[in-house]
Amino acid sequence: MKPVCPEGFPEKPGSLLIEGALTGEGVIDICVSKEGFIVAAGPGAGRKFRGEAEYLVDGTRSIALPGLVNTHTHAAMTLLRGFADDMPLQQWLSEKIWPLEAHLTGNDVYWGTRLACLEMIRTGTTSFHDMYFFMEDAARAVEDAGVRAVLTYGFIDLGNDEKREHEIRATERFVRHVKSLNNPRIKAGAGPHAIYTVSEEGLKWLAGYSEDEGIGIHIHLSETEQEVADSVKVWGVRPPQLLDRCGILTPRTVAAHCCWLDRDECALLGKRGVSVAYNPASNMKLAVNRAMPYHWLREAGVNVSLGTDGCSSNNNLDLFEEMKIGALLQKFFWNSPTLLPAFEMLSAATMGGARALGLGSGILAPGKPADIILLDRNAVCNTPLHSISSNAVYSCTGSAVTTVICQGSVLMLDRYIPGEDEVLCEASAVAADLVKRTGTA
Repeated sequence: MKPVCPEGFPEKPGSLLIEGALTGEGVIDICVSKEGFIVAAGPGAGRKFRGEAEYLVDGTRSIALPGLVNTHTHAAMTLLRGFADDMPLQQWLSEKIWPLEAHLTGNDVYWGTRLACLEMIRTGTTSFHDMYFFMEDAARAVEDAGVRAVLTYGFIDLGNDEKREHEIRATERFVRHVKSLNNPRIKAGAGPHAIYTVSEEGLKWLAGYSEDEGIGIHIHLSETEQEVADSVKVWGVRPPQLLDRCGILTPRTVAAHCCWLDRDECALLGKRGVSVAYNPASNMKLAVNRAMPYHWLREAGVNVSLGTDGCSSNNNLDLFEEMKIGALLQKFFWNSPTLLPAFEMLSAATMGGARALGLGSGILAPGKPADIILLDRNAVCNTPLHSISSNAVYSCTGSAVTTVICQGSVLMLDRYIPGEDEVLCEASAVAADLVKRTGTA
């Protein structure tokens, strides 16, 4: 058995033993098969496995957690980090974001997504849910990075019949492409952007197509008060009722934001089995003026997960930071210090996300995929250590993460990630070129 060190990453997948890591259940060993599944996890579990494991990871100075799951991203927007901040939403979109996105290329999206994957690995995220453009290139980036993702092509028809046919073909082509990869870490979904960018005909087609293909749905829902008011004016109903009429609300659906839901709408989402992606930092930055009603969603039995949104409206992909902001925002806005406690927030960022995406498990247990992160037990943010969940949510940032494993493959060890310099260099270059050729600097 070879100890894994930063200079000697495993050249091929192999069985793995993590020894002596601290969890909420105490100090345990985690044994991982060469296929990337946990075969044993518990005190002394490594004794029998020690002679069989090909690689050893020393966990004695670490806290082990399931890999975090980011359920709402536009990953390639890492290229726009810091490009346009502190602007009113519509001005930000019309003057900065949309003009730049009109000049995107597949190469831009590849390197922007690689940069996003690098940032997520460095901060402990092993799975994410993406909606953007040039998604074949995004899939290639995910494959190269080694993480998990559910990828959706952002379907926008603006009520135009010709554009809707184009978006239908693009969606079908992308889903076929992802299925042809036959990569268990990558799944395709349907991505209706929102009710204000997709026609009723488009929504109904996507609902039927997702059911036929057995794939998920990723949509923005009730993010702003204006979205709700416009829906009532145009459609005669609020956004969730329109989506329900079109068949979009299903157990395979992840609805992002959901800030302006009322209590009855939370009950409707619970009845339909919809998962919600909570994006507190983005919602605060863009001043949507209302926090997602977590207490009503919990009351309705809705599965709540956590997302960062894109880097142009956050501006990072650090789910540890997002957990703290998310917990504090609920307490502040709804005037309840007991709302969304640390253990529920951590659960939303792990099990809740895995359940929403149908990818991974969000727990460390035999038979589950080995998506594991190790935190520095001796870091300042973990000293003292009265509660792992409290420190993870309220004290730590992603900088506490030292090691990341996805489906049994070591992606980061002792903060070293192979190929990091190339990703940083190429992403910086394409971001600069994108801004230069669009003339929007």
